Amino acid sequence: MAPHGRCCEGDHQHRDTPEMGVEYSLYTKIDKNNLECLNEATEGTGKTVFKPWEERLNFDVYVESDADEELLFNIPFTGNVKLKGIIIIGEDADTHPNKVRMFKNRPRMTFDDVSAVADQEFQLHVDNTGLLEYATKVVTFNSVHHLTLHFPSNFGADTTRIYYIGLRGEYSEAHHHGVTICTYESRPNIADHEKLQDNVTHRVQ
Repeated sequence: MAPHGRCCEGDHQHRDTPEMGVEYSLYTKIDKNNLECLNEATEGTGKTVFKPWEERLNFDVYVESDADEELLFNIPFTGNVKLKGIIIIGEDADTHPNKVRMFKNRPRMTFDDVSAVADQEFQLHVDNTGLLEYATKVVTFNSVHHLTLHFPSNFGADTTRIYYIGLRGEYSEAHHHGVTICTYESRPNIADHEKLQDNVTHRVQ
């Protein structure tokens, strides 16, 4: 097994440090009122997997897919996020998702939209402890105000279960720029029009 904190198989790291609770606090910056989980068996359970690091192993709370194994999360943030890493926890090997596809700043995606090329995707490993972190492309996931996570399949079960989704990164408040109102003359200025004609005539000559 690779040492904790060192890269493992190229796409994820084993991590378990005291700072993880602080690093994985982006869930507090999610606009929970507008968060959507499509194909959840029980309404509202998709929101419950975004929780404190200390509660990641609470297997009493989870989201399970309904009609098939797919789940789709639309995650709006209250500001801008630089996303650096993601952790996915499942309990049972068969119901654990085996892939996640990530889309940046495409609000309210549906299953009709997921045929688009993802900004990044990972083949997932079964993780029931939260030690596998998948490092995102920071350049790609800079200034994220909306994140979509698509879980298309699992390791063989009819439905998918997710117990925890952890997001690591940096947060900054959204900037609200003032609106500049310009007032334009509704009537043409005849003097300006005559000057323009003089200039045109002069250049033609």
